[in-house]
Amino acid sequence: MSEHDGQRLLKRILAGLDESAGPLTHVELTPARPEHHAEWPSFATREVVDALRDSGMPAPWTHQAQAAELAWSGRHVVVSTGTASGKSACYLLPVLTALTSGKRDTALYLAPTKALGADQVRSVGELGLSAVRAATVDGDTPLGERDWAAAHANWLFTNPDMLHFSLLPRHERWARFFRNLRFVVIDECHAYRGLFGSHVALLIRRLRRIAARYGADPVFLLASATAAEPGHSASALTGLEVTEVTEDGSPRGARTVALWEPPLESETGEHGAPVRRQAGAEAARVLADLVIEGARTLAFVRSRHGAELTALGAKRILGEIDNRLAGKIAAYRGGYLAEDRRGLESALDSGSLLGVATTNALELGIDITGLDAVLVAGYPGTLASFWQQAGRAGRAGEDEPLVVFIARDDPLDTYLVHHPEAIFDRPVESTVLDPANPYVLGPHLACATAELPLTRAGLAEFGGAETAEPLLTELTEQKLVRARPHGWFWSSRDRPHGTVDLRGSGGGQIAVVEGDTGRLLGTVDAGSAPSSVHEGAVHLHQGESFVVDSLDLDEGIALVHAERPDWITTPREVVDIRVLETLTRQEHGDGVTSCLGSVEVTSQVIGYLRKLPSGQVLDQVPLDLPEQVLRTRAVWYTVGEDLLRNNAPGGAGLDPARIPGALHAAEHAAIGLLPLFATCDRWDIGGVSTALHADTGEATVFVHDGHPGGAGFADRGFAALVPWLATTRKAISACECPAGCPSCVQSPKCGNGNEPLDKQGAMAVLSAVLPVLRSGVT
Repeated sequence: MSEHDGQRLLKRILAGLDESAGPLTHVELTPARPEHHAEWPSFATREVVDALRDSGMPAPWTHQAQAAELAWSGRHVVVSTGTASGKSACYLLPVLTALTSGKRDTALYLAPTKALGADQVRSVGELGLSAVRAATVDGDTPLGERDWAAAHANWLFTNPDMLHFSLLPRHERWARFFRNLRFVVIDECHAYRGLFGSHVALLIRRLRRIAARYGADPVFLLASATAAEPGHSASALTGLEVTEVTEDGSPRGARTVALWEPPLESETGEHGAPVRRQAGAEAARVLADLVIEGARTLAFVRSRHGAELTALGAKRILGEIDNRLAGKIAAYRGGYLAEDRRGLESALDSGSLLGVATTNALELGIDITGLDAVLVAGYPGTLASFWQQAGRAGRAGEDEPLVVFIARDDPLDTYLVHHPEAIFDRPVESTVLDPANPYVLGPHLACATAELPLTRAGLAEFGGAETAEPLLTELTEQKLVRARPHGWFWSSRDRPHGTVDLRGSGGGQIAVVEGDTGRLLGTVDAGSAPSSVHEGAVHLHQGESFVVDSLDLDEGIALVHAERPDWITTPREVVDIRVLETLTRQEHGDGVTSCLGSVEVTSQVIGYLRKLPSGQVLDQVPLDLPEQVLRTRAVWYTVGEDLLRNNAPGGAGLDPARIPGALHAAEHAAIGLLPLFATCDRWDIGGVSTALHADTGEATVFVHDGHPGGAGFADRGFAALVPWLATTRKAISACECPAGCPSCVQSPKCGNGNEPLDKQGAMAVLSAVLPVLRSGVT
């Protein structure tokens, strides 16, 4: 047993709590797994083997040797094993052997985050192989270092953004590198899902096209967390046939995993609903207890704002005990400046920080070792991400660390902590991506044409002529592309790359600047700016509190001043939805239909509420911000008036005045539970409900993807409509609150302030609709 074994740490954080109403809902001890070694691959040179041995790798595990052999033989391969299973050695063996062979071979490494890429290039440098000239090329790399990399580096470490904005459009500058490209490593490839994954899939096709232009045909090596059908997902991502390696030969220590539901607060929230202690606040208390024990701990929190609040809360608790301990707590999140990130990463690596509250920026970040505990404050959206975060604990394979999943007060988290089988007995999800999405494909066709003329034969890589040609015709009509007998040629003076939003963040960044000093605090996504840094919003940065004075979307700047108000802010939003095209429609009778199609969602932040931490509303402040229009995909179902108002068995028996609140509550709960059936997070999707929709002529509940063109989530929801709505009804009925609360039907992102909501009405609607849906199609 380790000095900080999970059982002992769990008892410590439970000390003093009321056992009769304690927060624990389930404790699971995941078993240890022995290691299985293999011989060093025969192709690996003595120099490479000695370097890896000296770094602490006495012999490869079976999956490392298998993947390395496949890649060296020219097979594209994906390794899908658990956190801390040494996936990096799977590509280090073939890549390092190639780079030290005396030839001119080069390799490219792609990571979804800068932190991960920076950590990997450090690890390669520490191997001391003089023939390996590794270089980081990302947005933080000075121009002089980029010039050196273009002329001399044989292993580039970068990210999709840099590949898109710099390397591919300026491929002539990198001709030496692309001409000799032998291996492409795509690390943490499970992160490429949804809209981001669809963009990266097309980016990889453009990379392959550029490599072929210079005569190269690289082998792709992909590393993934444990995922369903990793070979299929990797093939969709790369457009190639990929062999999967899934048998994990690495050791894993036993792990204590606790499911934790925070207690109810003494005060009630909106509309008198019971409110549980916030997951971030609970995580702060637990984090402080663990730091007192000397346990190295990461607390994953769902949002940037939440990570800041959790770190502040833990510091405050520890400050009352020992200020030296308070100094061992920090927050880490995206949006920090490069030098701030590097400093925190160094402190983490050295152990001078004991507790860190972080967003998922460290889920895929630096190689943190020796952690005693991980807190997951709020379900991260997918099981793959949950186990990736949990796997940060006990990375040596010898300790028995502690993992605590702290539920947020929302339907999905509440369901999971009371249904542990949905975590421990359910397979991880398969990746969802759709590179044929015209909103994604069109801009990438423009980029591909600007990089190299696009021939008709080349359309096969971009969905084929039937999919790509209509989009190229649009580009031709816009006079951006010129069609010729031999193909399509870029004709505009401006390159199209700057118009592509790879991460689906809403187009560009808004700089957050302290008005008095001109200090740049960080950035926020332009798409979320109206709701997060609107005038009057409270903004947190590295423990400091600011209030926004002004937001200029055209100039891309939000001016703030330092202030620590007693209130928090919540945006108010109005949303409308219009059906553009019904792709699939199923009629079930009683006015119940289920549909999948394209919709246009119009939203506008019209004001914000100032609230006390208790939830009490101080006032509502109006705002004048522009409308945002989103064309995307949605799943929806309609309910006939007779079924809604019928008091007979099988009917919902609702008075007309209750119908809007019933549908609204059913919509909220369905959004909360969709991540069980689609590889998404509730923040990836949205919804609208109405007692009479103009396009359907019936009461209708819509759930839509939150990204242009859709990201596949609505499609998954449509395919699993009956089990999805059945689970939604079960979650609502299991909640003990009398009239609706955040654990069942209230939503933290509701633009209408959770009004109106009718919990019992939602159960009545779903109870009436589900038997009709189960009866089939009429």
